Amino acid sequence: MTPHLCCWHTGRQSCRRDGTLTDGSRGLQVFPDVSTLKQKQIYPKTSALTTRRGATLNIPYNMPFLLISLLELSLKKLAIRFGKSWNDLDDFKRIFWKLRSPIAEYSMEHWKEDWFFGYQCMNGSNPRMIQRCKKLPENFPVSADMVQSSMAPRTNLDKELKAGNIYLLDYAIMDGIPTNTIRGKPQYIAAPLCLLYQHPDDGLIPIAIQLEQTPGPDKPIFLPRDPPLAWLLAKMWVRHSEFQVFQLLSHLLRTHLVIEVFCVATLRQLPAVHPIYKLLAPHLRYTLEINCRGRTQLISADGIFKRVVSTGGDGLLILAQREYKVLTYRSLHPRNDFTDRGVSQLPSYFYREHSLMLWDAIHSFVSGMVSLYYQSDQDVQEDLELQAWIRDISQEGFTDIPNFGLSSKLSSREELCTLLSVAIFTSTAQHAATNNGQFDWCAWVPNTPCTMRHPPPTDKDAVTMEMIMATLPDVSQSCVQMAITWHLGRAQPDAIPLGQYTEEYFTEGQAKEVIDRFRDELKEIEGHILNQNEGLELQYLFLLPSRIENSITI
Repeated sequence: MTPHLCCWHTGRQSCRRDGTLTDGSRGLQVFPDVSTLKQKQIYPKTSALTTRRGATLNIPYNMPFLLISLLELSLKKLAIRFGKSWNDLDDFKRIFWKLRSPIAEYSMEHWKEDWFFGYQCMNGSNPRMIQRCKKLPENFPVSADMVQSSMAPRTNLDKELKAGNIYLLDYAIMDGIPTNTIRGKPQYIAAPLCLLYQHPDDGLIPIAIQLEQTPGPDKPIFLPRDPPLAWLLAKMWVRHSEFQVFQLLSHLLRTHLVIEVFCVATLRQLPAVHPIYKLLAPHLRYTLEINCRGRTQLISADGIFKRVVSTGGDGLLILAQREYKVLTYRSLHPRNDFTDRGVSQLPSYFYREHSLMLWDAIHSFVSGMVSLYYQSDQDVQEDLELQAWIRDISQEGFTDIPNFGLSSKLSSREELCTLLSVAIFTSTAQHAATNNGQFDWCAWVPNTPCTMRHPPPTDKDAVTMEMIMATLPDVSQSCVQMAITWHLGRAQPDAIPLGQYTEEYFTEGQAKEVIDRFRDELKEIEGHILNQNEGLELQYLFLLPSRIENSITI
């Protein structure tokens, strides 16, 4: 170890190779096999939400936030109406009167419109699902004639495929996932394919939807020219799949649980005086605590998802395991992710534009800090604590992932800078992009339903409003969806914005200068985003630096 690094070493708990700390506490286990989690379902004592007529909703004591949220949203009387369908779509307004947001209100007014559907694919809570379609999938037999009416004049599907204007949403990961049973009634899911077209006048619009992965006579391809209710229901099914994927995969797995790996490795392997510990610590604040709460309150055997979400129970674990097996380090790097998905030229993709500005600022900040403490690549290679840290991350954290692509050794300053930038970007900007808009996009329940109570339609002409209302979440499920997304997506009272460090980990003058430059860059990004959104009816402000938390705390 070089002289300027030697003072970092200090005593700490050691860790065995099986992931157990010497004090007997357990290390990280991201997604164990679902069979190991099956246990006798024991419900804790409950708190009863009771109306004047005596109807009750029992809420476990480990979920006080749900009770509080229902009361704050004034949903108490409606939350106990289990199994009761809404009468019509306007009926959902009955739970949409007390707390609103500009985007939630906008969603209520525009959710049926095709351009708004496309906008959410780019700038909603799951903005990294969309990919360029160079060739139609073999299991999605869309013909040029089917979608010609959606094309601009003097063009066709083949031309637009070659021009790079056709995009795809593919929810194959949902295929065959076990579904939930809620109060004795089965819930349903789909594994849709959705084709989108970047129209020169109308923007990104959906032009064809197939609700299952295997085509067939009873699995029609829905089109904008179909009966309006059939097309609307098909889009609802896509948005329902979107709810599952964004909550469990884009949000929980790809931010919370990815950062948990960095948390555990940092606490295990780096002493508190190590500069990488000091660099990461503010961006790991509260993450382990909130992840423990998520395991007990959201995805547990009696958690929120089991009570109201169609993939609750075994389904969510299997879905997360599938994504975990194909997770790659490369996909966590935003610039690589946009390139690999072929969306670098997609217009009005504000999530991409703002993410890249933030990535550059974070990478510049990290590079500045690393250069202060590592004068050469050799310094990185000879830091034994740092090498133990990367081994913990790659061999203990991201284990059993065949193609994750992260080496168990750091060989250069650039490798270290990129890895640290990925960690900080994921715990700040990426989490904000998927978490902070939950209420905005999900408060109007038909726009992003948490569950579906009837199977996907097989006959376009048979879709009625009665079928739609019987399929969408019931009154009680709608109340819980609105309450949970409001609770999870709202700003935290003790939030610390990106780049603000309430605890002074670095006291050196040069380090403070690097931090000041980072803050200046964030101020410039803030001004750019505000100017860009000025006058826009539908604003994208989720990645304003002042609205991004410094760590995952909710």
